[in-house]
Formats: sequence, C-alpha cells, structure tokens
Amino acid sequence: MPTPKRQLGDRGEQIAAAYLEQCGYTIIARNWRCRNGEMDLVARDGDHLVFVEVRTRRDEYALESLLLRKRQRLVTLAYHYLAEHDVPETTPWRIDVIALTVVRNRLVVTDHVIAAIGEEGCA
Repeated sequence: MPTPKRQLGDRGEQIAAAYLEQCGYTIIARNWRCRNGEMDLVARDGDHLVFVEVRTRRDEYALESLLLRKRQRLVTLAYHYLAEHDVPETTPWRIDVIALTVVRNRLVVTDHVIAAIGEEGCA
C-alpha cells in the first residue's frame, strides 16, 4: 500500500493532468521512467512537447521544494525522452512546473510556471 505522501503525490499528478487538459494540453505520458528517474507528465501544448514536474505539498512551499539537483535531473530526463522517442531536433520543448497545495483539505493548483527550467537546470 502506498504511503500517505505517495498517495498525495499521485493525487496531485491526477489533478495536474486534468488541469492541463482543461488548458488544452494533450497528455502523452504519465510517470515516464528511464534509468535516470521519472518524469511526472509529458504533454503537448500546440507544437511544443512539454515535460511537467508536479510538486504537491501540504504547506505553501511547493515550488520552493524544487532543488537545483532535481532541476538538473529533469533536464537530463527530458533529453533521454527526446532521444528514446526519436523526437526531431526541430521540435520545440520546455519544462513546466505545476505546484499544488492542500487548502482546506483539498488539493489546489497554486502555480503553473511555463518554461520554468532552462537547459542549464536553473529556473
């Protein structure tokens, strides 16, 4: 049985995916994995391929919990996905971050930062 923290994270990813679909994105993959880790969501936004990190917290610091090492790993994961799926080099892509926070016992999307992480891993 998943831990309460894992359950919260899974629920956050479900809500983030629904939020993105409402915004017109198409979800391509959930919890995509390779030897370097896991990408929460992979989506399409028009012609852009979008890698999405979902941060779910019980306090208000969901975005602040994204450390430099994690940002760098997300860039590495994006490159692995692009290579593994033979995505043409001309395809525009970015890494977004969606933050969810528990508010009155409900998970709420508090931030959606588009292109939050650059290739160097810095926001």
